[in-house]
Amino acid sequence: MPKVLRAAAIGAVSAGLTLAPSVAQATPGGPGVTGKTLAQWTTGRWDYSLREITIPPGQGTGWHYHDGYLYAYVKQGTLSHFNATCASDGVYEKGDYLKEPPGTEHVHIGQNRGAVNVVLEVLYVLPHGAPFAEDAPDPGCEPK
Repeated sequence: MPKVLRAAAIGAVSAGLTLAPSVAQATPGGPGVTGKTLAQWTTGRWDYSLREITIPPGQGTGWHYHDGYLYAYVKQGTLSHFNATCASDGVYEKGDYLKEPPGTEHVHIGQNRGAVNVVLEVLYVLPHGAPFAEDAPDPGCEPK
């Protein structure tokens, strides 16, 4: 891996970028939810992507899970995060970090219940060729 990318990866992880809801339109993501790729590289069997995710007020990521780890930093707003039982597993404000583990047992949704855009910087660490997120069915409960 080139020295610049290695430094960026180490810097991102060192800065505490932790998992944020991946916005690969899971079941489905709300209108206006966007993801912009800032950097991308592959090392061995792992793809690394640094993305900026924006979730408008009143919107969410949709129910989903990841095939690898995500590390997210909240740049702006407040992210409400819920697991598949619809229980809150965290409320993350500007300056907070979160981590999302991989696998179907970690289905979740991220929502913006505030009045300003939620902006996340997310480092995706995924098996080579994996999508940013895998859709998951709505568990049929209302996140509280």
